[in-house]
Amino acid sequence: MNCHCGNDKTYKACCEVFHRNNGKTNTAEQLMRSRYSAFVLADGNYLMATHHSSTRPIKEKKAIVKWAKSVQWIRLEVLETTNGTENDTEGTVTFNAYFFENGNVDIIHEKSAFVKEDNRWFYLGLSE
Repeated sequence: MNCHCGNDKTYKACCEVFHRNNGKTNTAEQLMRSRYSAFVLADGNYLMATHHSSTRPIKEKKAIVKWAKSVQWIRLEVLETTNGTENDTEGTVTFNAYFFENGNVDIIHEKSAFVKEDNRWFYLGLSE
């Protein structure tokens, strides 16, 4: 089976690597994909660890996990990546995350901002 994030690799060879190394990805897109897989798996610890400390919603962790478990994740579609390479310190990833909730298919469409600190990528929040 392919990884939850949509790559052709297995979960074990793809996002599980980042889930086990606390989010040490090479690019912003890898982090975004691994965070999507963490939503599929309702891994609140990973979501918090990879969310930048300045915007981390610690108080919402339980609600995020509860919601992530309540929906059926369908697929991730990466639409655009701007910067966010190994040589950058910031980047954005625009994506659609499809899920099934209350009998309906819904989509999260987001342009996410990422920042690299101490050689590690973090999710910052919505890009403007």
